[in-house]
Amino acid sequence: MSTSRENTTSPQPVGTDRLPMWRIGLTSGVIGILCCLGPTVLALLGIISAGTAFAWATDLYGNYAWWFRLGGLAVMALLVWLALRRRDQCSLAGVRRWRWRLLGMLGVAVTTYVMLYAVTTWLGSVA
Repeated sequence: MSTSRENTTSPQPVGTDRLPMWRIGLTSGVIGILCCLGPTVLALLGIISAGTAFAWATDLYGNYAWWFRLGGLAVMALLVWLALRRRDQCSLAGVRRWRWRLLGMLGVAVTTYVMLYAVTTWLGSVA
């Protein structure tokens, strides 16, 4: 009888130990600009007119923009907390370990927000 050494730990697939930087950044950036993006998408789908979308976006952006931005930050914080907790890294040491990916995530969120703001502003000027 030959004895073979069995691997008792299951190997993790490549890339599962990384934080989902792009998904979290894009999600929080989109939620942060939803005040302008929502009416724009409704107008592009033909559900409401361009004039109505412009009025809604102007009202939402003028009165509630900071609520949407805070909502985007809250969603980002929640998703980061869930991702770090899933990896048992929800501590100061875990944040230090993932600091570059967390900064990248913040950069993706800000870039998403700025790009969507530019597109919706341009579409508002066309309407």
